[in-house]
Amino acid sequence: MATIRAFVRTASKKVDKANIRFRLRDGRKLQYFYKSEIEISTAFWDNKAQSIKAKVVYDQNERTSFNKSISDRKNIILQAYTTLIEKQAFASELMDIEIEKLLHPEKFPNLIEKPITLFDVFEEFLDNHKLSDVRKNNFRVIKRALQRYELYVAITSKKPFELKLSEFRVDTLRGFEEFLKQEHQIFTNFPEIYNILPESRTPQPRGQNTINDIFTKLRTFFLWSVKTKKTENNPFKYFTVEECVYGTPYYITIDERNKLYKTDLSKRPLLAIQRDIFVFHCLIGCRIGDLYKMTKGNVINGAIEYIPRKTKEGRPITVRVPLNTIANEIMNRYKVANEERLFPFISEQKYNIAIKEMFEIAGLTRMVTIIDPTTREELKRPLNEIASSHLARRCFVGNLYKQVKDPNLVGALSGHKEGSKAFARYREIDDEIKNELVKMLE
Repeated sequence: MATIRAFVRTASKKVDKANIRFRLRDGRKLQYFYKSEIEISTAFWDNKAQSIKAKVVYDQNERTSFNKSISDRKNIILQAYTTLIEKQAFASELMDIEIEKLLHPEKFPNLIEKPITLFDVFEEFLDNHKLSDVRKNNFRVIKRALQRYELYVAITSKKPFELKLSEFRVDTLRGFEEFLKQEHQIFTNFPEIYNILPESRTPQPRGQNTINDIFTKLRTFFLWSVKTKKTENNPFKYFTVEECVYGTPYYITIDERNKLYKTDLSKRPLLAIQRDIFVFHCLIGCRIGDLYKMTKGNVINGAIEYIPRKTKEGRPITVRVPLNTIANEIMNRYKVANEERLFPFISEQKYNIAIKEMFEIAGLTRMVTIIDPTTREELKRPLNEIASSHLARRCFVGNLYKQVKDPNLVGALSGHKEGSKAFARYREIDDEIKNELVKMLE
């Protein structure tokens, strides 16, 4: 519970008058100091009673008025603090602004109407627009980034700042883009922002593809806002979102997958379990989020059936992938009575770490060419250092596409929608396909 004390601080005992200061505390860590314009003779002030000394001679009306001004100011500070805590937006600079709003509302004419904020509309968008839970979470990450940007501008400019739907311009988008690019450094310089609006992970340098994805989603929000008549303003009308740049996808071959499966991990039984899950993952080709949600109920007549989460907000499709001998062998190995989950999963982060380790032990260390997501420069990296759960999906798609060269047939098994651009990248990587084409000229 927050407590507020009034006190006087002077540099010298010879000082006759001093401003009343206030200190707000909430727990052991949160502390805020405020210097008011209220003055008192230091000889008359009682720090313990937080009022004019009871035994000094003082006009009674002035005494009452002065002591009331101290009480009123405490109430204003508490009100400002409560407002910011409800918004999860506490910072010393914002407290100064909030107190000023309460003391001098005439300086803030917009407060009279209490307009619906951009973030109110954003929440309405999430409630009413058809989105899967995963996509909603992705949009909420963007909402929090916008809130941190708003705080960052207010703190660095030292004046009130609010993102408004009707005033969101191209220069606002550019400012937000620069914030996204520099947020890993801003995190260090302005930690108070991240105490107010934390993320589960420390901000890392963002690549242009990630920023493009954020702006594509933000554009969806503005198009919805215009369509539902929340605003007539669409800043993306004059702002172009860059095309994402991807490298040629790399994947492990069937021989490499089998080598991993046959690697002796008897001395590492926990790693062996994750290895089996990865190989099973390679044989059904789903996205990691879909794999982690699978239970025994997804196994129907010798096949895995599931609805990809990525398609749920559009036209849901059921993907059915028949299980081959290896997949059945792995699945039967982990059958446990009265256990609904398919496998003993660990967190995705730990799963990715385990994948890198199992690749190294299995000797899957060949060099592959990738595009650095931040710099977009070409890099050569050993496979074991960059392997992750998504490599299982690539293994499934790449090896199937190599055999049948029909994106619609592969898409029926992988859950890719018809006409997916992903297959255009797979066409670039198969030397055997290129050799077959060249031989046609003989």
